[in-house]
Amino acid sequence: MDADPTHIEHTGAMAERDVQVNLNLRVRGMGPSSTVAINERCDELRARGKQVFKLGLGQSPFPVPEPVVEALRQNAGQKAYLPVKGLKQLREAVAHYHARNEGIDVDAEAVLIGPGSKELMFLLQLVYYGDLVIPTPAWVSYAPQADIIGRRVSWIHTDPKLDWKLTPDQLGGLCSLDPGRPRIVVLNYPSNPTGGTYTPDELDALARTAEQHRVVLLSDEIYGELHHDGAHDSIASHYPQGTIISGGLSKWCGAGGWRLGTFTFPPAMGWLRDAMAAVASETYTSTSAPIQYAAITAFEGGEEIEQYLKDVRRILKALGNWCAGRLNSVGVHTMEPLGAFYLFPDFSPLADRLEEHGIDSCTSLSADLLEEIGAAVLPGTEFGCMPDELTVRLAYVDFDGALALQAITDLGDEAMPDDAFLRSNCPSVVTAVERICEWVSDL
Repeated sequence: MDADPTHIEHTGAMAERDVQVNLNLRVRGMGPSSTVAINERCDELRARGKQVFKLGLGQSPFPVPEPVVEALRQNAGQKAYLPVKGLKQLREAVAHYHARNEGIDVDAEAVLIGPGSKELMFLLQLVYYGDLVIPTPAWVSYAPQADIIGRRVSWIHTDPKLDWKLTPDQLGGLCSLDPGRPRIVVLNYPSNPTGGTYTPDELDALARTAEQHRVVLLSDEIYGELHHDGAHDSIASHYPQGTIISGGLSKWCGAGGWRLGTFTFPPAMGWLRDAMAAVASETYTSTSAPIQYAAITAFEGGEEIEQYLKDVRRILKALGNWCAGRLNSVGVHTMEPLGAFYLFPDFSPLADRLEEHGIDSCTSLSADLLEEIGAAVLPGTEFGCMPDELTVRLAYVDFDGALALQAITDLGDEAMPDDAFLRSNCPSVVTAVERICEWVSDL
């Protein structure tokens, strides 16, 4: 019997409708990213005259290095659509950057440029069919992106006693449950939200497990240059055949609003890079031309940019350690950060005292800190933790980075910032942490 064309059209329309209904169900009720929301909430409260310490949004406080700004000025007139995969000279600069910093042998063809690493992560999940494996606590947007696309998320809850690090046993245990299942495993370090990182031996052990189970590693190294001792090690050097390196300008170069991200692929994943580029050609077309030209200067580096990074690291290391020390002194368990600009304080040792004040979750804890002392932090639930774990993320970035950089230049090339330096140049962060400590002591 010949097929009824009316039936075929009806079935196709139903399928299209079902896809649209499923998408609507996934995104209906979805709010904005919590980091964006907390920043907007802070601005609202400040506009009403309330003193608020902005410790929620993870935005670099430091200015874009002057050589990179000058490169943008010189290229402001660039107006042509650039290749979808990115400007060739920029892709070459990124490849040389990885070779110079991490000893990874890649060429320009391995690099894909996008309007922020966040967009590239979304495209990766869109074109690669597989589960997304997320060790928690984790950055707030990995899972929502998977939800929008309809990918299954597998959570691995890490242990605070192990500094919230993913272990090979945890990864291997999950993969062994369904050995043939395709998976993308996210590894973000230095970590947002904990400020922790991995040693070369730990990365090597994770790489062996990833290779055994043939998983794709998405190594989110956006904070790599902000390792406080300048000693970041990419897992791609341990598992080169299966690791995609995600990077960009937003954190180490202070250029979040410029929206430029990079993905660097192993040779065997050229098909995946090309598939992402094909989708990009139908969505954003290409990344801003002036920004791409300026980014060449950023990734090429040089003496002035190296000095900038050295000074940034000194400030962040001193401030992060000071904040962690103060919080630990009043019983809030806080890991000393090794990179980035985050702390992940754990208030659970104070659970009984907090409960007496009606605080029984990290959500109520963060709400009280904002309302009572103006400290805007994010609850641990936004990063995949359980409500009763009483964790919050604190981004110690509410200070004038340009003034701090000038002050550390005056301090000298080797000296570490002391208490007086931090109080003078990072006063909002110091005051916020001291108020949190006083609030805890008064419970």
